[in-house]
Amino acid sequence: MAPPGPAGAHPTPAAEPLSRSIFRKFLLMLGSLLTSLYVFYCLAERCRTLSDPVVGLSGGGGEEAGPRGAAEWDLMPRTLEGQITMEKTPSYFVTREAPARISAMSKDTKLIVVVRDPVTRAVSDYTQTLSKRPDIPSFESLTFRNRSAGLIDTSWSAIQIGLYAKHLEPWLRHFPLGQMLFVSGERLVSDPAGELGRVQDFLGLKRIITDKHFYFNQTKGFPCLKKAEGSSKPHCLGKTKGRAHPAIAREVLRRLRDFYRPFNRKFYQMTGQDFGWDG
Repeated sequence: MAPPGPAGAHPTPAAEPLSRSIFRKFLLMLGSLLTSLYVFYCLAERCRTLSDPVVGLSGGGGEEAGPRGAAEWDLMPRTLEGQITMEKTPSYFVTREAPARISAMSKDTKLIVVVRDPVTRAVSDYTQTLSKRPDIPSFESLTFRNRSAGLIDTSWSAIQIGLYAKHLEPWLRHFPLGQMLFVSGERLVSDPAGELGRVQDFLGLKRIITDKHFYFNQTKGFPCLKKAEGSSKPHCLGKTKGRAHPAIAREVLRRLRDFYRPFNRKFYQMTGQDFGWDG
């Protein structure tokens, strides 16, 4: 999971075609899909003036980062007319202090939340940890607090982060639902241009990101950007993305799906969006 960092204010580009620097901005928002899920943000030509920042949240990250200190929150620069200021940190969504702090900074901030199937997200989280610590216990042993009784261990962060309805509640106490966009991690893979179209609409930007900017990489298993202007090759995410997941017993996955089902349905009700994770 990418560590939190200060955001920058970027003036809106003036003309097409897309430059390599704009693609680089898109790639920054692409970094969390699948294991961390990617968050897309885009700056486009002739965009509508936005006087408030945009914050990216991800419910699909790996290990949870700690809350940010007060000094770090002060690093968000002021957004001038004709600019959009963007910040992305996956841990925001699950950090209890974040909603109040962001609201205190700007109540009109727009929020983009990228989520994926919590069961797949948990396996992906485990896969990332396993790549760094091969000696960790099995996924099954970490999942259950009592295996024979089928009790899920919600203290394990890989499980706890997927309780999206629980994490969304404090955000809705500080921000109206209309200021939040919920992006499907699955649709970012199956239809990246379509999901990015929703992001552009949400930000009031002209739709300039289309199917022509992507191709599906069979090796990686997800879309990559076609080469940007001035670049000699396409750009895909690094080797830490798209790792093969370990084999997990079907019974373990079934019990996890049963566990998450009521939380998923509550999340669908809260957001007004059915993500189709319960099929």
